[in-house]
Amino acid sequence: MLPLEGVKVLDLSRVLAGPYATMILADLGADVLKVEHPERGDDTRHWGPPFAGVGAERESAYFLAVNRNKRSLGVDLKTAEGLERIKKLAASADVIIENWRRGALEKMGLGYETLKESNPDLVYCSITGFGPGPDENRPGYDFLVQARGGVMGITGQPDGEPTKVGVAVSDIFCGMYASNAILAALHRRSVTGEGARIEVPLFESTLGWLANRGQEYLISGHDTGLIGNTHPSIVPYQTFDASDKPLVVAVGNNSQFVALCEVIGRPELASDERYATNPDRVANRVELVEMLQDEFHKKTADEWAGEIRSAGVPCGPVNTLADVFEDEHVLGSGIMREVEHPNAGKLKMVGPPVLLDGERLPVRRPPPTLGQHTGEVGDAGWT
Repeated sequence: MLPLEGVKVLDLSRVLAGPYATMILADLGADVLKVEHPERGDDTRHWGPPFAGVGAERESAYFLAVNRNKRSLGVDLKTAEGLERIKKLAASADVIIENWRRGALEKMGLGYETLKESNPDLVYCSITGFGPGPDENRPGYDFLVQARGGVMGITGQPDGEPTKVGVAVSDIFCGMYASNAILAALHRRSVTGEGARIEVPLFESTLGWLANRGQEYLISGHDTGLIGNTHPSIVPYQTFDASDKPLVVAVGNNSQFVALCEVIGRPELASDERYATNPDRVANRVELVEMLQDEFHKKTADEWAGEIRSAGVPCGPVNTLADVFEDEHVLGSGIMREVEHPNAGKLKMVGPPVLLDGERLPVRRPPPTLGQHTGEVGDAGWT
């Protein structure tokens, strides 16, 4: 039995943050009904190429990535019939999640205060762009929030331009915060019987994962800005150029630094008072890194990675996506799945990254086609 088996989630969200949250819940066993416009569907169905399948029935890689283990319900919320159907489903839902413009669903009679009258223990989660405050009615988009929230201000090479993270990481973290909050509310409900009204703003959730970089500024008043692949407070913890390609060396403590120096043939560095402790290494970063780089030029990234990892120091090459999906651990771990999709045929996917009782969570359903399950879901129940 999966942990959320029997939990019914009505998903009124679109694009990424909301669908990512509901995919986490679906992976854990919840029955997620993804409500989509019956003709257009979720915007991300059209965000390509690439697409899997051909013709009108093809599906975008973007949509496929965040909608496994769900059912799709085609409903037009601009019709009285569609609204009535959603209200009936909401009356027996455990969770509703939405990311509409603030106040839009209230005007349609699908706001929390209205729906809790017929479902008082409902957990209702809204993903918004900005929380209560001056900009509470502004929309939020991942790219904008990465810029305004400081992520781009700390991402990029010192001599380059600020850069966004290569995936929509603000959306993804917002979805993770939302799923965590929903799980916490469901737990509280199991104890008290109370429902909950949750709001997870995209902007504030991004501030929440600035973590040490944000706290460092609040303590010191100093913005280290763009520092590339180095670390502001750990050395050596960065990329180095091997003879063929970059590799990452991540020394987390003094004993690992001693081991690294032994492997590269420079044991004297570990006993040098300029580099003996991490604060010393941070203070003398430039000269130490130059000496280390001279050694790393002498072998390939894979050669160094094998030797350094054997010494107990985290190290590895900087992989392309092609490298990632040929990585021996990826291939041998069970994280990769192949599912049969109604339109795309055999579909390779990354599965849920969670193990429960030693077993990886299953992919019970491939990402649904638009409206695939409209006919099988009863208006007042979940069958």
